[in-house]
Amino acid sequence: MCDALCAAFAALPGVLELLPLAPTERIGADGLARTIEHGVAIRVRVRPEAPVCIALTGHYDTVFPAAHAFQHPWREGSRLRGPGVADMKGGLTVMLAAREAIEATPGANGVGYEILLSPDEEIGSPATASLLADLGARAALGMTYEPAMADGALAGERKGSANYSLVLKGRAAHVGRAFADGRSAVIAAAEAALSLDKLNGAREAVTFNTGAIDGGGPSNVVPDSAVLRFNVRAPDAASAAWAEGQVSAIVAAAAARDGISAHLHGGFTRPPKPLTPAQLSMMGWTQSAAAMLGVDIQFKSSGGVCEGNNLAAAGCPNIDTLGPCGGELHSDGEFAIISSFAERAKLSLLLLAGVAQGAFDAKGLRT
Repeated sequence: MCDALCAAFAALPGVLELLPLAPTERIGADGLARTIEHGVAIRVRVRPEAPVCIALTGHYDTVFPAAHAFQHPWREGSRLRGPGVADMKGGLTVMLAAREAIEATPGANGVGYEILLSPDEEIGSPATASLLADLGARAALGMTYEPAMADGALAGERKGSANYSLVLKGRAAHVGRAFADGRSAVIAAAEAALSLDKLNGAREAVTFNTGAIDGGGPSNVVPDSAVLRFNVRAPDAASAAWAEGQVSAIVAAAAARDGISAHLHGGFTRPPKPLTPAQLSMMGWTQSAAAMLGVDIQFKSSGGVCEGNNLAAAGCPNIDTLGPCGGELHSDGEFAIISSFAERAKLSLLLLAGVAQGAFDAKGLRT
């Protein structure tokens, strides 16, 4: 995919670079940290000296491993089906088409843009987070190409997302001869998971989900190691801080159990993206541009997260669902609506042209 995308995006003016990414760590099922290598990020800078810089982001990874049976796209009536046809190879297609079109319009020289295509978005952007933060700090506004919803709606405010791994260590023992000497890490993990689940409903729109408990072994051994993996979603910074406090209390309670040690890894890698005045302005611009196409764009709150969260946390207002309309994402039923590709490329073109011609005040957006 990297080679194919480099060949396609080389059609744009500017400089294309491959950016090596630093390794990151993941906690294994045994509780030990392991180094994870990542692919390269692709960056294209076009007119960086222009008075307005736009951040354009997308990703070229999917949730499907190479061994998965869902590998090849096919057409099914008005829909295209396949891995990433919406999320987000389709979005990258829309991004490129709009950029090629804006280069042919008068006034394009007044706007510069920086494209960042990442290989790790589906696992939370651990390696590209610093690049997103740097780009978001410099750009006047952002355009991200996650798929729009099947009904054409775009995402407005987004929750923040935290992923955690809680490593618990106990004491192994023979369950027949020395059961009382053992300290079960699996039981400690299970109790922590139940405590997390009880927090659901305690604060509006904050959710706690246990994804997995790794650990244990033969049933005649008291298990001495377990890893609890869980996710937290929060709608705003105050809720995220509250959730972090609750997680800390649960970790402390686990560590206070006799013979148990607890170590927490992870945190909020996607901060909340609330509806700020700048966000509302960009949403209004998008609706105005869509109206020129005869399209009524609606915005809906989303519990999902993407690179738009990272850009917003860096102070960069952005619209983050500018890709084609689609659905059944992250499943072998994923689809994109074919007619929406041209429509959404035109929408992006009108947004870019509006900024380039001064109809949309990008310079004053962040203030």
